Amino acid sequence: MVAKNTQLAVVMPVYNEEVVIRDVINKWTKELLRLEIDFQIHVYNDGSRDNTLSILNRLANENKNITVHDKLNSGHGPTIIQGYRENSDAEWLFQIDSDDGIGIESFEDLWEKRKRFQFLIGKRIRSRQALPRKLISILSRVIVSILYGNKIYDVNSPYRLMRTESLKKIIFSLPDNMFAPNVSITGTVSLFNLKCYEISVQHRERVTGEGSIKRIKLLKAVLQSFYQTIIYRFKIKKYFLF
Repeated sequence: MVAKNTQLAVVMPVYNEEVVIRDVINKWTKELLRLEIDFQIHVYNDGSRDNTLSILNRLANENKNITVHDKLNSGHGPTIIQGYRENSDAEWLFQIDSDDGIGIESFEDLWEKRKRFQFLIGKRIRSRQALPRKLISILSRVIVSILYGNKIYDVNSPYRLMRTESLKKIIFSLPDNMFAPNVSITGTVSLFNLKCYEISVQHRERVTGEGSIKRIKLLKAVLQSFYQTIIYRFKIKKYFLF
């Protein structure tokens, strides 16, 4: 759990990323130190079956800014919900995936603009994307636009800086088993008209490691995600009022 009054808690879910995880964490550590931020990187090992955990433990022993959380595999969504909740005492939460798909290049811009916004997110620019995932992105955007509003384009981007005080009620209202909680968080930001900022970020396709979801399970997962996103929309106002 993050120390109280920490300026920034980085939440990074990890699954079978032994090839790149050291470089990814070292790059982010170097960048956050350069920006003179009071930060802690919280890496959530989601039941990796390779050498990811041992690499993470060595990194944590070498660097006081890294905390490793080892857990049973529950999937990407429940893992980031856990990470958000356990670090909700930090002033800011930043989520980034561990596959090096989006680099450090755009973070400084988000950080410099943070005081004027409650929610800052990276809109992914892709050179190519598999057709099934492209269709999922489009459908997610349409559902969020219809049910929540359309202030933000890339509703499921894993590159998001959030003012914890403004988002805490949303984070704790999410179902524990939500497959794609970032979609509902983004939607709720639009629904309640929170101050948001979206910047384009370059997204590189995965070349190493292993995705957290197999292709054969993709359709089932997508249907579950859409269902949860819709149900959450109709329950959200019962949880809290802004």
